[in-house]
Amino acid sequence: MITVNTDGKIMVRRCLVTFKPFRIFVVGVGFFSLCFLMTSLGGQFSAKRLGDSPFTIRTEVLGGLESRGVLRKISDMLEVILKRIDALAKLGNASDSRRLEELSSAINRFQPAGLVERIQAIAQNVSNMAVRVEQILQHSMAAGRVIRDGSAGQCEVPKDPQYPDCASKVDWMRARWTSDPCYAFYGVDGSDCSFLIYLSEVEWFCPPLVWRNHTKPPTQKTFSKRQAAFRADVGSLLEQVGTGKESLSFMKRRIRRLASQWGTAARRLDRKLLGRWREQKKVLVHVGFLTEESGDVFSPKVLKGGPLGEMVQWADILTALYVLGHNLKISFSVKELQGFLGVPPGRGSCPLTGPLPFDLIYTDYHGLQQMKQHMGLSLKKHKCHIRVIDTFGTEPAYNHEEYATLHGYRTNWGYWNLNSRQYMTMFPHTPDNSFMGFVSEELNETEKLSIQRNKVDNMAVVYGKEAGMWKVSPSRCAQTAIARGVSGDFCPLLSVLKLIDGNRNAEGLLGKRSRVAATEIMSR
Repeated sequence: MITVNTDGKIMVRRCLVTFKPFRIFVVGVGFFSLCFLMTSLGGQFSAKRLGDSPFTIRTEVLGGLESRGVLRKISDMLEVILKRIDALAKLGNASDSRRLEELSSAINRFQPAGLVERIQAIAQNVSNMAVRVEQILQHSMAAGRVIRDGSAGQCEVPKDPQYPDCASKVDWMRARWTSDPCYAFYGVDGSDCSFLIYLSEVEWFCPPLVWRNHTKPPTQKTFSKRQAAFRADVGSLLEQVGTGKESLSFMKRRIRRLASQWGTAARRLDRKLLGRWREQKKVLVHVGFLTEESGDVFSPKVLKGGPLGEMVQWADILTALYVLGHNLKISFSVKELQGFLGVPPGRGSCPLTGPLPFDLIYTDYHGLQQMKQHMGLSLKKHKCHIRVIDTFGTEPAYNHEEYATLHGYRTNWGYWNLNSRQYMTMFPHTPDNSFMGFVSEELNETEKLSIQRNKVDNMAVVYGKEAGMWKVSPSRCAQTAIARGVSGDFCPLLSVLKLIDGNRNAEGLLGKRSRVAATEIMSR
């Protein structure tokens, strides 16, 4: 009986060895086991992603040390079997009993029953991994951030009475964080942790997170204060103003024409101050109404009788700041404005990337609106540094948004809630605003003498920017003439132009010049 069993075993083993599907199965199991062993050990010993490897699920069935021992044993046995199979394949049908016995002993040591159970456990692990791998990939980014910055429980929205808007801001971020690329620029990735980090460290709607590193980040290099020195040469300023528009050419012509007088005034002021120390300020001048983004309706009309007063004032402001020795930056486009301020990439919903790099910013209402669009919350934070060049001024009733809305004061330029002294006017219209003004030329003795020699006792100045300003209905003009007791030559106003210009066409005069000096409009 024992002999029969022994012969049967030998025949079965010989059949299994020579049976090609079985050989393929053994090779496949060996290859799979080796691959699984390499992947498992790689995930187990990775120092960068502890617990992140999808293969860590295997520990639910087999312990770490046990599974590695079993897999190593499987690998050794399969290697022995493969070597024996190669040797037997060379033998063909030869009956080498000694080598068959060696193969038999190897298979006996293989313990197939226990091995099958372990292979089934491993296969179950692989099946479980296939189900969960998509979930792991979806949450890998958030999980990595949690590992670096804290646990998931630490990313709950805090309820702090000092930060009442935190919860609503988090809800807004959940729904709209993809609306502007600037949020991703600051590290927002859709997780609550990233929302709280952004709202507490970039903005200020949520309290600082206790598990975050609150050491101060490296700030911009602080420079020691420098003394402002008067400048007499305006060549560098003319280069900063640039070219490409008739408005800029007009401003440069004015700066160049008055350059000698600016130099004289600077030397006079320097002597008056007796070398007093003055701090050099970092100043940005953003001329918003000349940007392409605002439409720039002024530049095409410079040589066609259009308004020039605003450009006169801006040219004088630039020259004054430059001659006084301040560190001056000039922008005539939104792109230049973004570069000077440090605006993050996106649509302007986020604060600036660093501290405001200027002590003062001079701009107008167009520029103020552009800064609001691109500075985000930083405009509210730094609005005290802004000075608005406002030709006609803004009264407090129109400046204060709540008051203006309550009392129905409608305007396209108000509601900024600035300090009324931050509005700087061309003429002193109201004491609520600051008076900026513009430069008036100093005449030399020859010019003064010429004016005195040609002075007229009775003179009036008639001024109009556009031809339409001179069009007055005859009936209204006649009533005005009668009320003021002037001669009929007063009506219509075009007759005044004929009086001044002789036989030249009055309409042509309007097309060439925007200012008309009437030298013979006599009262009574």
